[in-house]
Amino acid sequence: MSHLLHLDSSARAQSFSRELSARFAELWRAAHPGAGYTYRDVAADPVPPIGQAWTEICDALLRNGITDPHGYASVVETPEQREAWAVIEPLLAELLAADVVLIGAPMYNFSIPATLKLWIDQVTFPKMSLAGKAFVVAGARGGTYLPGTPREPVDHHERYLRDFFAGHYDVHDVTFLHSELTNALVDPRLSPRDPDRIASREQALLAAEKRAAAGTEA
Repeated sequence: MSHLLHLDSSARAQSFSRELSARFAELWRAAHPGAGYTYRDVAADPVPPIGQAWTEICDALLRNGITDPHGYASVVETPEQREAWAVIEPLLAELLAADVVLIGAPMYNFSIPATLKLWIDQVTFPKMSLAGKAFVVAGARGGTYLPGTPREPVDHHERYLRDFFAGHYDVHDVTFLHSELTNALVDPRLSPRDPDRIASREQALLAAEKRAAAGTEA
């Protein structure tokens, strides 16, 4: 049975990335009746940062050549490591159970929210592979960072996530849905671009609908 893990990371309770991720989740669940669904809001309920004990677990995994996540707990020994594992275990279990991972990820300062990075750090270990899973990123950006635009070179949002999923998780089935120019609503300098903002939002919602209906494969 398919399972969807749905994360949101926007600091805004009402945001474009949340709108996009909610739309995708709604349609995906309608297309997969009876499928599993897990929701986690890492902005409202932040994941703690990694610490010394987390690094010790990573070192032990490397030293013992353990790459299967189901074997990670075998290297947990000290009270501090057990405390760290108590944070890691439920987050990792949610990730491993998912066939599709949906991430609401706005662009903050050219990159991803710190709350999302904290989650990524807690669930990523040496030489782990999540090949076979699909990732969908519902993004929102205040400006536009599309190919050919002046700010394309400073897009460390999509580029970081795409490189991370491929390099750390061996996942290449990744779909990005972007609602761009959202600051046209509040920045007078961008207000002439509001029609472009509206068009971008509509295109992103349409892409979310098509992707949700497509199933697990992109």
